Amino acid sequence: MITFPNAKINLGLNVVEKRPDGYHNLETIFYPINLQDALEVNRLKDTDRSFNLKVSGTTLEGTPEDNLVIKAYNLLGKDYQLAPVDIHLFKHIPTGAGLGGGSADGAFMIKLLNEKFSLHLTTEQMEIYAAQLGADCAFFIRNTPVFATGIGNIFEPVELSLKGYHIVLVKPDTSVSTGEAYAHIKSARPAMSLKEIVKQPIETWKGIMKNDFEDSVFPEHPEIAAIKDKLYDLGALYASMTGSGSSVFGIFREPIANVDEKFGECFCRQRVLE
Repeated sequence: MITFPNAKINLGLNVVEKRPDGYHNLETIFYPINLQDALEVNRLKDTDRSFNLKVSGTTLEGTPEDNLVIKAYNLLGKDYQLAPVDIHLFKHIPTGAGLGGGSADGAFMIKLLNEKFSLHLTTEQMEIYAAQLGADCAFFIRNTPVFATGIGNIFEPVELSLKGYHIVLVKPDTSVSTGEAYAHIKSARPAMSLKEIVKQPIETWKGIMKNDFEDSVFPEHPEIAAIKDKLYDLGALYASMTGSGSSVFGIFREPIANVDEKFGECFCRQRVLE
């Protein structure tokens, strides 16, 4: 059985306040995009192992037990009798890029195991399991645009469709740790909520929608800021870093010709939004 976990982008991201537990409350819009990994699971026969994991495509650091796909399998395995599985994960979504690739893999593993082993979990039950894997994992269960608050784990549906627009996604050969992104953040409640901003024409977003992490990341990584500027130079209606970086996206009304050539050695993909 095979499934295709997809990435997400953040349409705006406001760091609202620091919490007593040391985390920060946020508000953002999660929007799914059709940049995908591939995840295949089959029964593993004649073995005393509970799983076998093969990862291809992008190389991942850490042990198999660190992978959210395996964490999802072990999490469900505490409550259900799961057969041993052979797992092949093909990584195409860049890691450490603010695209939620690992979170998507974990959430899609829950959905795949639910179907493969007829666990009869409801959507709400799968969201509860996914939330235990990470703050934004539960988003990928329904996989529809949401207004997210809390630490990015409280979701409210939004009426938003960017269908037919073109997105250019650029990931430089630069990594930004979450700690680095938060290092110089000054939290503040925005004058206008993202829920209200996304109701307005996309042409107006440039002046009123922002990702607060850019204020922290761009001074340290001007090459990321330069990508955003270039996307606007190419005619983007709206451009932004996603998550805590380092990927940047631009939304265009029409496709961009020879877009790969315009960003050199960077990972660059163009997709039609759905």
